[in-house]
Amino acid sequence: MAVFVALGAFLMTLAGGWVAQRVTDRRHLVLGFAGGLMLGVVGLDLLPEAVDAAGEAVFGVPAALLLFVGGFLVAHLVERLLAVRQAAHGAGGERVPQVGLTAAAAMVGHSLMDGVALGAAFQVGAGMGAAVALAVITHDFADGFNTYTITSLYGNARRKALIMLFADALAPIAGAATTLLFILPAELLGCYLGFFGGALLYLAAAEILPEAHHEHPVRSTLLCTVAGVGFIWLVVGIAD
Repeated sequence: MAVFVALGAFLMTLAGGWVAQRVTDRRHLVLGFAGGLMLGVVGLDLLPEAVDAAGEAVFGVPAALLLFVGGFLVAHLVERLLAVRQAAHGAGGERVPQVGLTAAAAMVGHSLMDGVALGAAFQVGAGMGAAVALAVITHDFADGFNTYTITSLYGNARRKALIMLFADALAPIAGAATTLLFILPAELLGCYLGFFGGALLYLAAAEILPEAHHEHPVRSTLLCTVAGVGFIWLVVGIAD
């Protein structure tokens, strides 16, 4: 049942990527909306779930929040190191495609964990499985949208963006299938979500949103960002 439901997540991820491709003439609005989606996913979905699942605090701070900060710093460090390497080869000032691919790979990993969570929920019971299925299917639209947008933003070819989009779409199915063999411990899943949330927030705050507001009307872009956050809030509320 979990693998069958994951097919819905597959279709929603592709739908999100398709929408991101079709609105290229309003790129700043797409980026503003994507930034809002990422902010909403981190603050309203990933962090609360991570804190609940990650277990005990470490020296007075929840483990998930420590890894959240760690994920933010690692994303910043990776981008700086790749940028320095690119500049050393005479490509200073350009976006580094590897950063976009790394970020998209993290989105694929997150979608894989969505599938694991979906399979584990169905092992608990049909009611729990249905609730998690609703959350996974609806917010995978945002995952597909962000995966294609992030990959393209850093200068990767459309073919690579589509490859990452399809990988992200297949990941929930693969994750759900793995639960036929084992279940990921809740503490480990919570720590992963915290780390991923920090990296995602860095990309939204340091790359996506600044690019969205660069030489474009502020009001319409800001409204798209707020709409992205509101969409995730709606998804979380429906899922609960």
